[in-house]
Amino acid sequence: MPGGDQEPGRYYVGVDVGTGSVRAALVDQRGILLAFADQPINKWEPQFNHHEQSSEDIWAACCVVTKKVVQGINSNQIRGLGFDATCSLVVLDKQFRPLPVNHEGDSHRNIIMWLDHRAVSQVHRINKTQHSVLQYVGGVMSVEMQAPKLLWLKESLRETCWDKAGHFFDLPDFLSWKATGVTARSLCSLVCKWTYSAEKGWDDSFWKMIGLEDLVADNYSKIGNQVLPPGASLGNGLTPEAAKDLGLPAGIAVAASLIDAHAGGLGVIGTDVRGHGLACEGQPVTSRLAVICGTSSCHMGISKDPIFVPGVWGPYFSAMVPGFWLNEGGQSVTGKLIDHMVQGHAAFPELQAKATARCQSVYAYLNSHLDLIKKAQPVGFLTVDLHVWPDFHGNRSPLADLTLKGMVTGLKLSQDLDDLAILYLATVQAIAFGTRLIIEAMEAAGHSISTLFLCGGLSKNPLFVQMHADITGMPVVLSQEVESVLVGAAILGACASGDFTSVQEGMACWRPLAVFSVASYNQVMISGNTYSELPKSAPCVGPM
Repeated sequence: MPGGDQEPGRYYVGVDVGTGSVRAALVDQRGILLAFADQPINKWEPQFNHHEQSSEDIWAACCVVTKKVVQGINSNQIRGLGFDATCSLVVLDKQFRPLPVNHEGDSHRNIIMWLDHRAVSQVHRINKTQHSVLQYVGGVMSVEMQAPKLLWLKESLRETCWDKAGHFFDLPDFLSWKATGVTARSLCSLVCKWTYSAEKGWDDSFWKMIGLEDLVADNYSKIGNQVLPPGASLGNGLTPEAAKDLGLPAGIAVAASLIDAHAGGLGVIGTDVRGHGLACEGQPVTSRLAVICGTSSCHMGISKDPIFVPGVWGPYFSAMVPGFWLNEGGQSVTGKLIDHMVQGHAAFPELQAKATARCQSVYAYLNSHLDLIKKAQPVGFLTVDLHVWPDFHGNRSPLADLTLKGMVTGLKLSQDLDDLAILYLATVQAIAFGTRLIIEAMEAAGHSISTLFLCGGLSKNPLFVQMHADITGMPVVLSQEVESVLVGAAILGACASGDFTSVQEGMACWRPLAVFSVASYNQVMISGNTYSELPKSAPCVGPM
């Protein structure tokens, strides 16, 4: 902690709400994770491309995990609480009660999830306006952002939802409100998903142009008129009611929140790499790209000056690291795509049985199976005849085309375990090629990236990590603390408590150590070509 003279036994709680679960961690004053808990959360898909959750269900899961991680801890030593979450849309009425975001009228399901693609017509119309705010989202707004979802609610659920709505929250901001009763929004969520400008605020003309002029009323009270930087302390801290729910002491500091990927970037991008001989050692943090890879993948690069990258979100000022501009590339489905490909294969039941017999996950088993069948050649050669185009849920970056679909070419009539393993490998390679394409777009626009820093669930998969090194031609760094997202959330709580004066100070004091780096082969065979022979301008998102 600052000055090295802080009292012992200070703790912070970080809560991370992902797509399928809520996770919490207890972190000490050295930035070391001491306790961890997770709890699944419900998801509904009432029709294709409609994905919904419940804010009540998510809050209940937050309460379960926080109570678990603070068991046995003196409550007087808990200093702060920080939240991060997916950028999903939470809808409440004027009395803060849930409203339905579905045709069934089920108010329990009051969240439109981040990956929901129901608002295709709305986002096309928004993009046709060519409004100036679009230059800060890569030139094209994504269907996964909040403006098209809000327009869909107005046009599709006018009476049951829109006319009754009093508050539209990004999920991270809903959580901080639930904890404190303060409706202030985080600069992170509003800048990244709602077209808010850190410098200029809301643009009235945009909302009027797209048909949502009613949101301008009452100084944007429904979507946020008090905006705070991530880590800022909210109100009087944790309310007595929320404290009872969470098992935490009333009045502890609660921080303005972050989107989950941004918390991961905050937790990993400052990793201490000294002694590993990496190109980024001694170089500015702007040479690092944080890749937060789970259900989807987000590629977070920062710069001192704004860089406009076609098809890549941003530049966003101070949205992740204060004082830096952020560009955010992304792939809408990565972990979800791997699950989809593996679980849908005819050999999946056999895979499950064999993995269970070895007490392994299916992916650990597949990785070992690939080692068995690769023979004398590098594992990358196994996909010389099989190729995946990974845009099964559209392309977020850098093509920014939600209409794109996935493709597999090179299939045979056989459907045995070898075929499943090779299809799994081709899918992982395709995702790595997507990362490479995003990096090339960012570098063409002015970024200078030398090293990848991975965190999230997929970063625990050695094959996923190695393919990213091989296909991007860059070393990949994993930090000593694998739960980087939760550390990022805990940094927010420490800032809110006053134990850190800034997010940057928190990053510097809690710098995780690099414990694993992978030097790329640079000679990986993909369809008969080495990496170095592949044209830099190739519009390739999979090993084609």
